[in-house]
Amino acid sequence: MSDKNNRLWTYSLPAALALLAPLNILASLGMDIYLPVVPAMPEVLATTPGTVQLTLSLYMVMLGAGQILFGPLSDRFGRRPVLVCGCIVFAAASLALAATSLAGLFVLLRLVQAAGGSAMLVAVFATIRDVYAQRPESAAIYSMMNGALAFVPAIGPVAGALVLMLGGWRAIFVVLAIPALLMLAVILPLWPETRRVGREGARAGFAAVLKSLAFWTYTLGFGAAMGSFFVFFSIAPRVLIERAGFSELGFSLAFASVAV
Repeated sequence: MSDKNNRLWTYSLPAALALLAPLNILASLGMDIYLPVVPAMPEVLATTPGTVQLTLSLYMVMLGAGQILFGPLSDRFGRRPVLVCGCIVFAAASLALAATSLAGLFVLLRLVQAAGGSAMLVAVFATIRDVYAQRPESAAIYSMMNGALAFVPAIGPVAGALVLMLGGWRAIFVVLAIPALLMLAVILPLWPETRRVGREGARAGFAAVLKSLAFWTYTLGFGAAMGSFFVFFSIAPRVLIERAGFSELGFSLAFASVAV
């Protein structure tokens, strides 16, 4: 990274975390906060449980697969444009989700919402790599960011259940849009571009990753663990709320215990 980019990012570690962590959390929160309302959505959208299931599956797939697209885009155009666009798309899709009751459009908007979340994640972690890769704070900031991601499944469903009780299912998506818009207002004046200028060999580097045995070992292991968790994640609302008779808040507390 150039000295110029080092000078642009002058935040202390607490200030940097205050900028980075909310965006990191928000992308994952878009999936977890929605869980308590999943059993009610087939009736709300006048559709089948299978269609509602797609709103979970497609979100998770896009959140991961979108990084394959937005990573190279952030290398070419910069972290800041990808981050700003991601915030705008995430907020706009969240507000549109709150306004629609059409099943097909709802599924499509969830896909768009996840694309915005994926762009935010890419920009955040690319910025961390740009700024902290050669600095002693790198281990601390990666640990804190990954810890925050692990904590979202514990707080997300509880927050969703409380919002559902107070404002209904549409309020859940409004609640997702508001912090995205607030962070956009913060990003525009405060988030400098950290991308290296004239990055050479980016394609070769990506090919090298795909050829790496270590990459596939960790990826397949993590993918198997996340796939197992997603099976539980996706069926738990219907089993615990519809069949076991849990309230939305009771389900959320039970789900949080698994995350903890």
